[in-house]
Amino acid sequence: MRTPTTGLDTATGTDDEAVPPVRLAASAATVLVQPTTLCNLDCAYCYLPERAVAKRMPLQVADAVAAGVHEWARSHPVRVVWHGGEPLAVGLPHFRRLLERFTTNAPEETHPVIHAVQTNATLIDDAWCELFASWPVVVDISIDGPGPANAARTDRGGKDSTAHALRGAAKLRAAGIDFGMIAVVSDPTPQTARELYAFALEVGCRSLGVNLAERKGVHTLPGQRPSAHVVAFWAELAACWQANPALWVREFAQAYSYIRAELAGHALQRAARELSPLPMVCHNGDVVPIGPELAGFTHPEHGPFITGNVLHTPLARLVAQAPGVPWVAEALNGVRACRNACDYFAYCRGGQAANKYFETGHLDATETTYCRTGKIDLMEGILAHAQHRP
Repeated sequence: MRTPTTGLDTATGTDDEAVPPVRLAASAATVLVQPTTLCNLDCAYCYLPERAVAKRMPLQVADAVAAGVHEWARSHPVRVVWHGGEPLAVGLPHFRRLLERFTTNAPEETHPVIHAVQTNATLIDDAWCELFASWPVVVDISIDGPGPANAARTDRGGKDSTAHALRGAAKLRAAGIDFGMIAVVSDPTPQTARELYAFALEVGCRSLGVNLAERKGVHTLPGQRPSAHVVAFWAELAACWQANPALWVREFAQAYSYIRAELAGHALQRAARELSPLPMVCHNGDVVPIGPELAGFTHPEHGPFITGNVLHTPLARLVAQAPGVPWVAEALNGVRACRNACDYFAYCRGGQAANKYFETGHLDATETTYCRTGKIDLMEGILAHAQHRP
């Protein structure tokens, strides 16, 4: 399949003076916040190093995060995503107190601050639903599909968690709370795609995000999937979505946004935009400004993958100064290398720092398995579906 032309380096060459420099934006539209390291599940593919340890976020850290978020909200909307561990494992009383720090003495801002939670849904009950509805909090649940597809998501006793997660989803539906679903796919085949889409419709979610199981953190992936299998998976998922577009599919929204820009001749402008930081604020206040999955890990030369701590330096400053930190600078060099080498740069914007590091040991690497299966094969699958549709 012929790769798309971005109109950037393939058209102008790789002379650094011919293309805009790679820049990291000084503020973040999305902030990940870790209320606790603990997770009540023990998923086989989980990358988190401390998921069996209960470390929870002090209120002082939440105060510092809130100050940075409100500063950014004067310029643009900000989404605060509570991410774990399992966020609900911190307990409802403490979670409520963390949320309340974002209203206590909060300055007036021009744009909204939206709270969201990524949860495995097993702990959701009526009390949690009341909190989600009254705050409000946008909810996304993690479940991988029907039957064996969810087998990797066991509790700490090795028991299947599916029934508990579905009970949590039912609680959300009964309370009238819309929710999204994120699934990790370990065996991408056309049949898997059909079963996953049908399952998502049955669960009653508003949206679907798909992550292919990958080598990351403490999880290692045995072998590489044939590209043709992954392309077929994405093509079949595209066919299911077209046949019944009742769900917003995250991967297709991203891909079609790029395709529209390409067809409109705007790919050059898309590729030239500043990169958006995606800071993770760890339970103790440490900040990972890009590659949130790097949280808790240490580079052999650069040290911990952080730029500082919000208890000592304001969040906005830690993100604005991130490009000057050696490991972040190395990751940005990797984005520059991607821009100069890959025809998909306007689409994926240089890949993910965490995938590059965990797959290759380097932050300035270029193509990874994640790039191929989650971006290139996805685009090829969409094009294959478009060519063969009636």
